[in-house]
Amino acid sequence: MASSFSSSSLLLPFFLIILSCFIALSSSRRSLIDHPSTNLPRSGFRLTLKHVDSGKNLTKIQKIQRGISRGSHRLNRLGAAAVLAVASGPDDTNNIKAPTHGGSGEFLMDLAIGNPPVKYSAIVDTGSDLIWTQCKPCTECFDQPTPIFDPKTSSSYSKVGCSSGLCDALSRSSCNKDKGACEYVYTYGDYSSTKGILAMETFTFDDENSVSGIGFGCGDENKGDGFSQGSGLVGLGRGPLSLISQLKETKFSYCLTSIEDSEASSSLFIGSLASNIVKKAGASLAGEVTKTMSLLRNPNQPSFYYLDLQGITVGSKRLPIEKSTFELAEDGTGGMIIDSGTTITYLEEDAFKALSKEFTSRMSLPVDDSGSTGLDLCFTLPSNAKKIAVPKLVFHFKDADLELPGENYMVADSSTGVLCLAMGSSNGMSIFGNVQQQNFNVVHDLEKDTVSFVPTECGKL
Repeated sequence: MASSFSSSSLLLPFFLIILSCFIALSSSRRSLIDHPSTNLPRSGFRLTLKHVDSGKNLTKIQKIQRGISRGSHRLNRLGAAAVLAVASGPDDTNNIKAPTHGGSGEFLMDLAIGNPPVKYSAIVDTGSDLIWTQCKPCTECFDQPTPIFDPKTSSSYSKVGCSSGLCDALSRSSCNKDKGACEYVYTYGDYSSTKGILAMETFTFDDENSVSGIGFGCGDENKGDGFSQGSGLVGLGRGPLSLISQLKETKFSYCLTSIEDSEASSSLFIGSLASNIVKKAGASLAGEVTKTMSLLRNPNQPSFYYLDLQGITVGSKRLPIEKSTFELAEDGTGGMIIDSGTTITYLEEDAFKALSKEFTSRMSLPVDDSGSTGLDLCFTLPSNAKKIAVPKLVFHFKDADLELPGENYMVADSSTGVLCLAMGSSNGMSIFGNVQQQNFNVVHDLEKDTVSFVPTECGKL
């Protein structure tokens, strides 16, 4: 996204942005036999996304600290799970094939389940597949903001049989012959989990778009405290159990507004609307160019959307980073994923060190070592400053160079007097976070295996 700055700097207004999320190691991509019946509009439909911290009386610094805490826990567990998955052999019954989540989510969508429809909110997750909610009778359930779904009250509820393609698509399942149903277990990285019966139901989106025969997890034994923001989860990953796959849609997009925008809403678009909504709504940014890049696949983690990052430029200098730093290894480790909810971008340690060093050398501010924000690189703001020049930042992907606007990688807080880089260090896997994605309509084309960044005023959609 172009900005009115020279090749080496831009002027950045002060404000604080932080988003956070939910990420998952994924399930199998075995093909499904069953497909739902839909009466969705041919052009697709829109869903409003709500940030979990919206409406709360939180300061800017409190929001960033909450987001980083959730993100760092998830990142650590994600890395550990990836290592264990590689270390386990194909015949190891303990190898990690089940999805592993960080245990918290940042964006919620409203939907309804059953007939008559019962409304609830669910965490949206592009890093996993399974759709699930808590169900009665609950052996063990966490507190949720809406009543727990009772399958007995719905005329459209049905159990999924053990021979179903839906059941086969689960990475961990068993056949309960007494109940005549497929049982699932979905385990999360913070030791949270959901367990129950795989079933089919009618789901209603935006109060009018209903789809029958959607496979979902009806969880009656759910452990952990990572899901209390909502009443379940909707997976948008690449696997066969995700909402996108079950709807047989080939496109979806999300457009995330600034966390500081208390009036405008973020949006999720499913279907062909995902690629034409910006032009239709007149929300494109004048002079900006859409950047499209190929997605990679990882057989060990088939739900993730992997980017082919080949380098980074800070200011006018391309960083001396080995190309292999971001490569997806043959054993499934490494690489960079794009995720709609991960708070900030995390780069492999050596790459982040190089970026921090170059960034620091180009800033005219002293480094702040207090660690008060939880971010790895911060600077002390002058007390009377209104605008600060910062180096430009460009991510070089295989098919496109993506230059970010300053507000997508710098966060400032005048109350604490700091200006911080909204990025961090990781070991192995890198993640392109949603602070970097704000005010882009991020279009996933599952048929072409591409992702496009469309510069957008997301609040106008």
